[in-house]
Amino acid sequence: MYNFALAFVLCAVAYLIGDAVSILTKAWVPSVFVTAIVLLIGYWTVLPAELISDSKLIPFGSTIGIYLLITHMGTIISLKQLGEQWKTIVVCLAGLAGMCLACWLVCIPLIGKEFVVAGLPPLTGGIVAAVTMQTAAAEKGLEAAALFAIAMYCVQGFAGYPLTALCLQLEGKKLLKKFRSGEVKTSDAAEVNAVEKANELEAGTANKAKKKLIPELPEKWNGPVMIFLKLGIVAWLATMLGTIAFPGVGKISGAVWALILGVLGTTIGFLDVNSLNKANSYGIMMFALMMYIFDGLKDCTPDMLVSIIGPMIILIIIGVAGMCVASFIIAKIFKMSFPLAFANGLTALYGFPPDAIITESTCTALAEKE
Repeated sequence: MYNFALAFVLCAVAYLIGDAVSILTKAWVPSVFVTAIVLLIGYWTVLPAELISDSKLIPFGSTIGIYLLITHMGTIISLKQLGEQWKTIVVCLAGLAGMCLACWLVCIPLIGKEFVVAGLPPLTGGIVAAVTMQTAAAEKGLEAAALFAIAMYCVQGFAGYPLTALCLQLEGKKLLKKFRSGEVKTSDAAEVNAVEKANELEAGTANKAKKKLIPELPEKWNGPVMIFLKLGIVAWLATMLGTIAFPGVGKISGAVWALILGVLGTTIGFLDVNSLNKANSYGIMMFALMMYIFDGLKDCTPDMLVSIIGPMIILIIIGVAGMCVASFIIAKIFKMSFPLAFANGLTALYGFPPDAIITESTCTALAEKE
């Protein structure tokens, strides 16, 4: 009875359980957090370890799926908006600096330098950082450190998801209260005005008034496959740039290039604004990528957790505390909301696409209409 189709169904069921709990709890319990728990318990009991691999989602989600999604992210960001959001970048960097500094000063005496060096990159980064550190530790014969790196990646989201949900709930309620009382209006609130920009993107009308270097294709020629073609060309260029070692810097990840080229490609008119949504393909891409991320949980066995649970908890708590302090300081300097600053920093614990999903779930739960 079990085959690739049933594996796909089981993945979808786990994902939907997360969605259901998020809806029922009004996003206080994030969907990605619940899905991760469901899969983790499933791996320890009845689900096969290769469930997500058997669904055939990984070959797609871990390769072209990631690059298409990251390039798509570039199509919903304009250079002007990037300039306007410089504070967000500074806030995130400050949070990461606080996390690294706290772990380096406090955790090394408690858990040892090997665990800190192996665990910090996955804690502040993602799967690429986790795999890189795991490989480096294994090559040096540090088996415990190698195990620690991948385990940290598997569980770090359990700290980030609920804390982010809490911050966004607090910020969302505050904004809605001000908006509904008339204290904040759409004309003078960047936070609310962002909804108008999102609606423009959804309708595909944003930036149409601006003349582009490359003229827009007529709709009859610009179907889903044409949009895929353009995204694919940019993604391919990104992979090529990712193989180049720059003097003094080395190789820059192709994923970073995909985001940069996505922004530039949209600015000159080669890529469509909000490409994947325009091609009606964002949902399946997101599902495949999320399953690829959750696949890392299959290696997180009970024995693994027991052996390194202490150092892992210490590193996460101290790291998040350092980020919290740094976020509070930078929020005071920029005169911005502390929950929003902290939430931005916390995205380091899980990254895209969970950050988008948690935000969308919170907005849906708190707002009365779209």
